Amino acid sequence: MMRKQNFGSSMAAAAVAAVMGLTLIGCSQTGAETTGDQNTADSAAQESAAEENGASQEAQEQENSAASGTEAEEASQSEAARDDLLAQIRERGEVIVAMEGTWSPWTYHNEDDELVGYDVEVAQAIAEHLGVGVSFVEGEWDGLFAGLDAGRYDMVVNGVEITDERAEKYDFSEPYAYNRTAIIVSGDNEEIQSFEDLSGKNTANTISSTYAELAESYGANVTGVDDLNQTFELLLSGRIDATLNAELTYYDYMKAHPDANIKIAALTQDASEVAIPMRKGAETESLRAAVNEAIDEMRASGELAQLSEKYFDSDISQAPQEE
Repeated sequence: MMRKQNFGSSMAAAAVAAVMGLTLIGCSQTGAETTGDQNTADSAAQESAAEENGASQEAQEQENSAASGTEAEEASQSEAARDDLLAQIRERGEVIVAMEGTWSPWTYHNEDDELVGYDVEVAQAIAEHLGVGVSFVEGEWDGLFAGLDAGRYDMVVNGVEITDERAEKYDFSEPYAYNRTAIIVSGDNEEIQSFEDLSGKNTANTISSTYAELAESYGANVTGVDDLNQTFELLLSGRIDATLNAELTYYDYMKAHPDANIKIAALTQDASEVAIPMRKGAETESLRAAVNEAIDEMRASGELAQLSEKYFDSDISQAPQEE
């Protein structure tokens, strides 16, 4: 009896052990599978993170590249603006115009000491066309061009006539006025009746002006003056024999001084062209084009003719017809 009981116990123990072994094997296999799944998930997450990092880096690189491109474009535009006077003018918001301010009716001060005149209003209209304001700087004739050469002024609007010598140094706009030159003498002077009669005579004009150069070309001795008022003072006092100036300037002076004892002795046959000088070269190319466009529009609309009638009592904006 005792031996049977021991055999049964052994069998039971073995069965329990076998069951437990199978259970452990099952648990071990389940744990391994779980670990494998976790490793796979971790690997996938790492790959996803790597892809996201890569995409983020690529996006950052594209953003940096775009920023660099924008900076390069802005630098290029800034460089171009430095070489384009019109762009500089629009960036600063005003065009700087030089003129004498003492030459009526082109540019002068009225009774209220306001700067007015034909050239003043022409310059204001051009500035409006450019979409900017205008700043006027007044000075003596030679100083106007010295300032233009040095870059202090953008243009000179002062009844400047186009000559071959000036055209070599400056680029001009198209003409906006036409003007004949007059020899002006005292009312009792009968010696000067032509330009040839200027030889050996004493005249006065602003130095380097077209009028001074013309007088010298006929052999006159030219005295340099600062402005038109000094010229007429010398003529009326008898210290000079004649002065050369715009025909229209003479009429304007006589309108203001009807008792002045002066007269026109002779006139040039051809009218000179009055235009706006700017520095020569590519720097002013776009500015010249815009100024020409403004002059064309003013002529087409009749604005130039109206200004001419206002200041000269005649239309000087059109080239005179050949007779």
